[in-house]
Amino acid sequence: MTTTREPKIPGPDHPITIKPTGVRVVARVGEQIVADTTRALTLREANYPPIQYIPLDDVDQSLLTHSTTQTYCPYKGDASYYGIALSGGGLTDAVWSYREPYDSVAAIAGHVAFYTDQVEVQVSA
Repeated sequence: MTTTREPKIPGPDHPITIKPTGVRVVARVGEQIVADTTRALTLREANYPPIQYIPLDDVDQSLLTHSTTQTYCPYKGDASYYGIALSGGGLTDAVWSYREPYDSVAAIAGHVAFYTDQVEVQVSA
């Protein structure tokens, strides 16, 4: 059985905004800096906490390990995941990316986000 995925468009009942964060954003696990950027985007979606999307170019990609995990969001599309390889072990599926996001959130293409319960994401004031 094939399931048809019908993209949902953000609107008053489920708003999504994406704006440049405008300050430095650093993602780290312990003392290990995983990402450091001044080009992050803040995505605000409905009642969820704001998420920092960091350009993949500003992530230490040598620490990322591809995962086979995939999820689907009707507003953003298919998400792919990465683990983070660390000297004392690693984190599984701590990072996600929408490689081909829906048009309404196209700005997050080429960016990744981090689960803040696994990775400290610090936004400078």
